[in-house]
Amino acid sequence: MAKKPWGGRFKAETNKLVEEFGESVSFDKKLALYDIRGSIAHARMLGKVGILTQEETRLIIQGLEEIAREIREGRFVWRKELEDVHMNIEAALREKIGPVAGKLHTARSRNDQVVTDVRLFLRDVADQVVERLRYLRKVLVKKARENMAVLMPGFTHLQHAQPVLFAHHLMAYYEMFRRDTQRFCAVRREINVCPLGSAALAGTPFPIDREMVAQELGFEAISRNSMDAVSDRDFILSFLSAAAITFVHLSRLMEEIILWMSPEFSFIDLPDELCTGSSIMPQKKNPDVAELIRGKTGRVFGNLLSLLTVLKGLPLTYNRDLQEDKEPLFDTCETLLSALSLSTLLIEGLQVKAERMRKACEEGHLTATDLADYLVLKGIPFRDAHHLVGQIVAYCEEKGCKLWELSLEELRNFSPEIAEDVFEWLTLEGSVSRRKVKGGTAPERVQEALLEAEKELLSEERGGENDQSHTRI
Repeated sequence: MAKKPWGGRFKAETNKLVEEFGESVSFDKKLALYDIRGSIAHARMLGKVGILTQEETRLIIQGLEEIAREIREGRFVWRKELEDVHMNIEAALREKIGPVAGKLHTARSRNDQVVTDVRLFLRDVADQVVERLRYLRKVLVKKARENMAVLMPGFTHLQHAQPVLFAHHLMAYYEMFRRDTQRFCAVRREINVCPLGSAALAGTPFPIDREMVAQELGFEAISRNSMDAVSDRDFILSFLSAAAITFVHLSRLMEEIILWMSPEFSFIDLPDELCTGSSIMPQKKNPDVAELIRGKTGRVFGNLLSLLTVLKGLPLTYNRDLQEDKEPLFDTCETLLSALSLSTLLIEGLQVKAERMRKACEEGHLTATDLADYLVLKGIPFRDAHHLVGQIVAYCEEKGCKLWELSLEELRNFSPEIAEDVFEWLTLEGSVSRRKVKGGTAPERVQEALLEAEKELLSEERGGENDQSHTRI
C-alpha cells in the first residue's frame, strides 16, 4: 500500500471504496506537465531565497525533468491509490532522488498547486481556441469573397424576408466568432494570474518570492488574496461561459448548413468526406458532422451548469467538491477545439448552388419592402404604404404571379403615385444594391466589411489581439 503524504494523522488505512471514489488521477493526469513546470519554477525560487541548497535545487529539477520525459514517452506508471497527479509525481520524485524530494512542497499546498496547474493548462487552451476561431473567421471571409455575386433569401421566422448577398450572411457569422475571439482573449487575461504562494489558504511564513515564480511561468500578475486564490474557479466559469456562447454560434451555423443541404432548400452541398450514409437507405448523404456539433452544444451547456452548481454553496476556502471542476472543463476543451476545426472544414468544403439560391429569391415577394419604400419616396406615409403593398401582395397570391410580373396598370389600380420607375425597385439586384447603410447588404458595404475583417485578421496574426509570448511546455 502506497504511503499517503497526509497519513501521519491516521491510524487506519483508507477504505478501498473511498480511494476509488475520491481518486482524480484518472483525469487530472492531463495536468502533469503543467504540474512539473510549476514545481520547477517553485524549486528555483526556493533555491534563490535559500530554503533549498543549490545541490538540492539541482537534484529536484533534474528528477522532475526525468519524470516529464517519462510522461511524454508514455512510460510513467500512474497509481490511483496516490489520489491525484500531484502525489503521483511527488512519489515518483522521492523514488528517484530520495528524501530531498519532500522539501519541494515547502511553502506550498496542493490547494495553490492545483489551481496553478489548471491556470497554466487553460491559458494554453485559450490560445488554441483563439487561434482556431481566427482560422474559422479567415475561412468565412474567403468563402464570402468567392461568392460575392451570389444572392439568397434572407429569412425572419424562417420565412422569406428580403434578398441579401450570401457573403453578407456569412459575414454575420464572422461577427459572432469575432466576439467569441474577444471573449476568449479577455478570459485569457483573467486566467493569467499566479496563485502560488497562497499555500493552503492563509499564505506562508517562508520568505518566498512570488513575483519570481509568476514571471518564470509567464503570469502577468499574482493573486491578491490567499483565501480567494485557492477557492477561485471564476476563471473556469468564464472559460466555460465563453465556450457555451461560442457553441450557440456554432450550433446556429450548423443548423443553417443542415437546412441548406436539405432537398427543400438545396442551397449547398458538402464534400463526401464530411458526410455519412445510411445503413438501410443507399441514397442518403447525411450532414452528420454538423448534426454532431449541434448536438454537442448540450453537453457544453451542461458542463457550465455543472460547475455553477458545484460552486454555488461552497464556504471558503478549499473544499473537495472543487475536484469536480476538471472533468467538465476537460470535456469542454476537447469538444470545443474539435468542433472549431470541423466547422472550419465544413465552411472550406461548402459548395454553393448559386442558381438555386437565386431561384429561391423569386419566391415569397422579397422586394415587397422595396415597393413600400418606393411609395414612401412618393410622399405616402410608411404605414399607409405598408398596407397598400400588403394588398398588392394578396392580389399577386390570388393571381399566382410575382410582384415584378404585374403591369403598371395593375399597380396603379392600388396607387396612382406608382409610375414606370417602380420596376427598378422590384428587382433583386436593385433591392440589394440600395441597402447602402453602414452594415447593410449592398455589395460595396460587404466589400468594406471584408476588407475590415482581413485587416483585423492580419493584425491579430501579427500579435495585435493577443500576446502569446509566454513559454509553452
